[in-house]
Amino acid sequence: MSSRPLVVVTDFIAEPLEREREILGDAAEVVALNAVHEDELTSVADRAMALLVYHGISLTERSLSQLKQCRLIVRCGVGIDNVDCEAARRFGIDVANVPDYGTEEVADSTMALTLSLTRGSHLLNVQLQRSPDPWSYQLAAPLQRLRNKVFAIVGLGRIGLATALRAKAHGFDVRFYDPYQPQGIDKAAGITRCDSLEELVQKAFVLSLHCPLTPETELCIDEALLRKMPQGGFLVNTARGGLVDPRLVLQFLENEHLAGAALDVLPVEPPETDDPVIAAWRNPEHPAYSRLIINPHSAFYCEQGLDDMRTKGARNCLRVLRGEAPVNVVNR
Repeated sequence: MSSRPLVVVTDFIAEPLEREREILGDAAEVVALNAVHEDELTSVADRAMALLVYHGISLTERSLSQLKQCRLIVRCGVGIDNVDCEAARRFGIDVANVPDYGTEEVADSTMALTLSLTRGSHLLNVQLQRSPDPWSYQLAAPLQRLRNKVFAIVGLGRIGLATALRAKAHGFDVRFYDPYQPQGIDKAAGITRCDSLEELVQKAFVLSLHCPLTPETELCIDEALLRKMPQGGFLVNTARGGLVDPRLVLQFLENEHLAGAALDVLPVEPPETDDPVIAAWRNPEHPAYSRLIINPHSAFYCEQGLDDMRTKGARNCLRVLRGEAPVNVVNR
């Protein structure tokens, strides 16, 4: 057994851990656990000084209580809903995230999904795959000009702001709701602030979600709120699956209140085999087949972004092993 401190990559990233070992060098032993459940941490709980956690595993008070030497948990991503941060604090463990690794990629993905829906690209592609007759733009009619259409953003953090700037460049009338952002950020960005979700959605042509999943935001996009959107709008979620129930999205596609939707995230990933939303999405006879886009939680991904999350996570662990304070701590 090595006498060096142990850093554990809990999930998602497997061997070879070249990037992590390059950064941590002789300061730590680094292992990949490939865990799918927190119970698998038992084998390293006594020795782990730091954990690099991705989105494939959840850490509750039960597993956190077993981490006798752990000083830092880095959630290698933005969202921290899969780590019980309050429990970690009680056990004296700092929890940090990597808030800036994929800002551009998620914003770009959001716009790609938005344009594919609002310009009819996805719909036309699916319709023509199904049948080449008629070979006509009218398969997507009626489409609306995007300029001055309301692009409504829930959550104006790093990604929300990056998305807002991209939407502005496409001519959208960008509006947002975020009660935690300081006054004046709307003036700085040249966009419009709304004082409530209800006000935000009333004229929304596109509703784009960019807030974290917390007890406050869980299922914040509910039936009553969606009914306040004008008919024929679009919903895009590249944030967290728990913000809106996909079955509700499906219902609003079926009754044509939503013209289309894109979900990069789902409450359960991967989804259950009997998930009714997935069944409808795969059914050529269902409107979701051509009007719903589902991606496998991939909006964050590019090779450079993946390297950023690994590099920045490992460097934060190295800071702690050297006796320095970690950065981006979220549970103080």
